[in-house]
Parts: sequence; structure tokens; C-alpha cells
Amino acid sequence: MDKVLILDFGSQYTQLIARRIREVGVYAEILSGESPLEPARLEGVKGIILSGSPHSAYEAGAPAPDPSVFSCGLPILGICYGIQWLTLSRGGKVERLPEREYGRKQVHISSPDPLLEGLPPTFTSWMSHGDSIAAPAPGFQVLAESEGGIPAALRAPAAGIWGLQFHPEVSHCEGGTRILENFACGICGAAKEWSMAAYLEAERASIRARVGGEDVLLLISGGVDSTVAGAFLLETLDPDRVHLLYIDTGLMRKAESEEVMLNLRALGARHLHMAEAEADFLSRLAGVESPEEKRRIIGDLFIEIQEREVARLGIPEAILVQGTLYTDLIESGKGVGTKAQVIKSHHNVRSPLVEKKRAAGKVLEPLDRLYKDEVRALGRLLGLPESVVGRHPFPGPGLGVRILGEVSKERCDILREADAVYIAELRARGLYDRIWQAFSVLLPVRSVGVAGDERKYGSVLALRAVVSEDGMTADVYPFETKDLLGISSAITNKVPAIGRVVYDISSKPPATIEWE
Repeated sequence: MDKVLILDFGSQYTQLIARRIREVGVYAEILSGESPLEPARLEGVKGIILSGSPHSAYEAGAPAPDPSVFSCGLPILGICYGIQWLTLSRGGKVERLPEREYGRKQVHISSPDPLLEGLPPTFTSWMSHGDSIAAPAPGFQVLAESEGGIPAALRAPAAGIWGLQFHPEVSHCEGGTRILENFACGICGAAKEWSMAAYLEAERASIRARVGGEDVLLLISGGVDSTVAGAFLLETLDPDRVHLLYIDTGLMRKAESEEVMLNLRALGARHLHMAEAEADFLSRLAGVESPEEKRRIIGDLFIEIQEREVARLGIPEAILVQGTLYTDLIESGKGVGTKAQVIKSHHNVRSPLVEKKRAAGKVLEPLDRLYKDEVRALGRLLGLPESVVGRHPFPGPGLGVRILGEVSKERCDILREADAVYIAELRARGLYDRIWQAFSVLLPVRSVGVAGDERKYGSVLALRAVVSEDGMTADVYPFETKDLLGISSAITNKVPAIGRVVYDISSKPPATIEWE
């Protein structure tokens, strides 16, 4: 089918570009930014996008596309680093800004162009760059400027090049999807032939070819992703060859293990196993405070226990399946290319034991090109109930990364009870489904308070609630004061160990959604 090719130079937002283009029905494929562009790779390609990057285009060794990008005859769109590199390569000038342009910025269109068709004369963009175009290259025309007269959109008509200094792929950018649709469908002429149903069929064929006659073993964390992955495998492969292993780490939410097993049994799995491993995880995490070290320990221990349980249960040697999402890969520095930076190490991505299995070709991740909302759409397509696909995200390491400082059974129990009250209050107030993700964080500090007429020295709990589409960016949920006061009161009354409640008002970026 027709497609748009995206060359990735390490941007945290690269997969969002593909995702937005897929939203309008055009297939998008991502390659490492420095990949050779031989004719076979360009088959069906109608246009090329150069992504952003954590690098500066003028630094030594800055990543660059194959030189044939200019001779292939296809329309080119450079985004952020992409247009900066194009500017330098064609004789323009890029310099460091005195002050980084970041977040929402107003952009004024000075010259109409098919790329910006349908946008108002002034619109809100999303900026994330420290460098800027000081002088456009010869033949480039400025189409729009941001505050302070900085070029925000450019075009080189003779060369078939367009460029944006802002990120249209980020949901905060007004008209961003329209801009990408203008490029893919209007400028490139790509046909709208892609859908989630098409993805499902293509991925089914890919999994069957990859697995052949081997058994597969899916590690279940209990969240939406691993449950959808389980449903996907059971519908795609012979159920007799699909083994589901749920490891109860002792780091789950209140009554979650029972709920997880009920959901998995409803999938019709013939081989469903549960391993009790609370003692293993708590003993290994004793004395550990670093969140990165916690993730490493938890990731390695998942594999160790999986191998132990496989031997105990007599499960045949199998391909390991994980519900890894593309956001996990991106934040762990494991995107398409080699230039991405590590934001945080997801246990299912950067654990040395997981990487060893991945290098040996023994890891299958059927959701690794999807975002959370796309996984939910896939779950609905597979017939899963809304009670499963609509659940808020829960990290694989569980409460291990929501307890700041050392993890212990006592602290897990405190956080479990407090978080259960928080979520129950959200449901009772009709707020749960308005929020993309809500959870509690137990802080490594205690605070003086008063209970009745007595001095009380209690733990401090932070509440988090965000709205998002895909988890790559997120805004704080704007609670009404009466709701926050009611929730705080319910928690401190029902969980005596909690003496103070605070609300986190940080958006992503600059913060991440999880606290570590």
C-alpha cells in the first residue's frame, strides 16, 4: 500500500509522527535515520519525513540521512532537527538560541501553502528545541514564524522540501494532525489504505511466520497490555501452544491478583499458571532506593522466576512474549535508530536477561509498534470487555516504582490501601473515566500532624492524575477543589498511616507520568 517513510534520528516523538499519519488512514513506516535508501526500500513510498533528534545539526558526527534522499524525487518534510539539518546541508545557518523554545508557542502564518491549509492565521504549536534557523538556505521561503520572528515553517519549492521547527505530531499542537495529513495525502498523494484491522491481520501473519510450530510463553503483569497480548496470541496461534504465566510479585494493587486471574481465565487459555513470588521480590529489593536499580532487579527477577516456573511446571522451551509498547522502547532508548537517549529503563526492555533473550531471537513483542490508546483499540477489536481495556495503565514493576525509597511489605500495604481509597473515590465521583491515569505515590518522608488531640507522625502520599492520548505527553487533570479535599479526607481517615496528602501538578514534559 502507499506509505510515508519516516527517518528516525532519535526523537522521543518519532513514533507519534507515524501514529498521527496512521490516524488519517495512511500507512507510515519508520527506519533508522542513517539507513541506505535503496530502490527496494522506497517501493510504495510517497514521501519522506526527517524526524527530530536530541543532537544538534551542526555538531561533529551529527546523524544524517542517506545522500540519495535528495535524488529520490519524493517530497521531503523536515521536523525540528530534520529541517535544521536540511537548512545546513543546503547552505543555511543554524545557531543555538539564547533561551530554549519549549512548550506551547503561537505561530503566525505569513505565506499560505498547501502544508498549512486549513489552519487559522495564528495557531498554537508545540516547540521543543534549543537550536534555531538563523538564516534560511538559498531557495527556502519562510511560511510562518513563532514569537520573536523565529522561522517556524519553511519551503523550498524547487527542491520539493518543506520544514517545521515545531512538532505537529504532539497532541498539544493545534492542527498538527491536519498538517501531517496535508503532507501525506495532499502533497505526497498517498492513498488512505491503513486501519487497525489491517494492522491486526498483518501482525497475525507476521507472528505465525515467526513462531512456526514453537510454543510461546507470555509473562503477564496484569495490566491492559499483557492482557491484550494474551488475547491476541490465543486468537492467532494454536491455544495448546500458548502458555500464560502470571507472576504475583507482591507489588500489585489491592485484590489485583484475583482480578487478573479472573480476566485471564475469561480469555479461554488452556495453559494458565500463577507463581507466588512476593518473598523473592521483597528480599531482592531490600535496601534498594534507586528507581533504575529497582527496575533492573525486577526485570531480571521476572526472567529468573519465569525460568524456574517453566522447569517446575514442565513447560516446553518457548519463545518469551511480552506486552511491550512503543513508549517503553522509546523511553528506554530502544527506538528504531541508535541515537535515542534513555529517559527511564523499562524492566521489560533493558533488563540484561531480557536483552540476552532478545539478542538470541527468543523474545516476541506483538504490541511494540503501538501506543496505549491503540492497544485499547486493538483490545476492543479482539472483543475484550471495556472493564479490561479501559483500566488505567499500571507499570510492570508495580508499586516498586511508586514507593520512593526502600520497598517493604509494610510500605506496600500502606500504599495499596491508600491507592484503593483514591481509585474508589474517583469512581464514586464519576471521575475515573475522565482521567487517563491516576495513582498514588508513597514518599520517603514523614510529617507531623494531629489526630484528635494527639500528635501524629504519618507518611506523606502524593496523588497523580493526568489526561493524555498516548502517554507521550500528558496534562494534569484539573480537579475541582472540593474533590481534592474530599479525596484527601477519605484517605487520611481510612488509612491511619497516612498523615498528609499532596497533589502533583506537573505535566509531561517536563516531568514523566510516573514519579521515578
